[in-house]
Amino acid sequence: MRSIVIGAGMVGLATAWHLQEYGVEVTVLDRTGVAAGSSWGNAGWLTPGKAIPLADPSLWSYAPRALLDPDAALHVPFRVDAGLWLFLARFASHGTMRAWNRTMAALTPIDKIALDCFDELAAGGVNAWTRKGPFVIGFTEQAHAEGFVREIEGVIRHGQDVPFERLYQPRDLAPQLSEAVAFAYRLDGQRFIEPAPYVEALADAVIARGGKILPGVEARRVGSGRRPTVTLIDGAQMEADSVVIATGAWMPRLARPLGVGVQVQAGRGYSFTVQTEDPARHPVYLPFQRIACTPYQGRFRIAGTMEFRRPDEPLQPRRIEAVINQARTLLTGINFEERQDEWVGSRPVTPDGLPLVGETRAPGVYVAGGHGMWGIVLGPATGKLLAEKVVTGKTDPAIAPFDPLR
Repeated sequence: MRSIVIGAGMVGLATAWHLQEYGVEVTVLDRTGVAAGSSWGNAGWLTPGKAIPLADPSLWSYAPRALLDPDAALHVPFRVDAGLWLFLARFASHGTMRAWNRTMAALTPIDKIALDCFDELAAGGVNAWTRKGPFVIGFTEQAHAEGFVREIEGVIRHGQDVPFERLYQPRDLAPQLSEAVAFAYRLDGQRFIEPAPYVEALADAVIARGGKILPGVEARRVGSGRRPTVTLIDGAQMEADSVVIATGAWMPRLARPLGVGVQVQAGRGYSFTVQTEDPARHPVYLPFQRIACTPYQGRFRIAGTMEFRRPDEPLQPRRIEAVINQARTLLTGINFEERQDEWVGSRPVTPDGLPLVGETRAPGVYVAGGHGMWGIVLGPATGKLLAEKVVTGKTDPAIAPFDPLR
């Protein structure tokens, strides 16, 4: 069998790797290159205990305040964009406890196998590390921790094992926290990676096993006649036994003509790296400010913001400033003026919080994406289960709720 995978991020490459496990000959196309999209500058968190629905009842109180606060993590530009406002209306309709529980129940089976799938890649020759926490969760006051505790308790109620406990000396683990952080938790059972090096190692493994990765090749259309066909921007065509569309926030352009009608909106995240006076050893999370920090190649990556814009819009410097304004009083020993690696990446968000994984209306053409903020942690499990679907026709129950034709 031959398969074409469009998209060389975590999800696409994990799918390619697992297709190779079945003996499929794989070619991966990407309009830019490996890890060029949201797989590059994210926080690198492998936290199935935090892979939860983005919409919850707190949205109704938080969103109106955030829209009026230029430093808030949530940012929506005020513009005439019917598609964006339709998405936001649909997204907000899932901000109920009933919808949260329904989505969490659907995510839990894949959450529970997520870390094992990273171990499987390591055992299969992917030369990159995953590192255990603990994750240090900080708040300026106890009342701000209520939402975080409620989320973790909800995840546990749905069947995950997520150890967490009150932490009385958070600066012993994370000296980057200032004295303003007066209340903290320790979260265990999770891991982190350096995302760009990890995805590059995964690409190397795909190539070492005989796969081809073609950067600078953009697909214009995917169709299915006698065999699935990919038409490139230059008019050339490529055929295979199967095609997987894993283009993240750009998925609708190729997938909508194939019957995938679920909206996918770019929820853009920002990050940068800084030096720290004390070496950063553990990830730090500031939930009230929606800021995630991770050790990264000897520096400290600070990530935040959920900005709903079009995926190809340029980086907005004001969003970097917003993250800094939120973090400045909570982090210490950091010179925010000496930033490196400023980045924006477009995460693919669906209104109901569920990914899109499975076959389209075009026989032999599949999609894999729509994971929102959880594409890194759920990418290997998605690739494993979709590869099984492509080769055997069987749908694992863990991805059944992610039907792209729902």
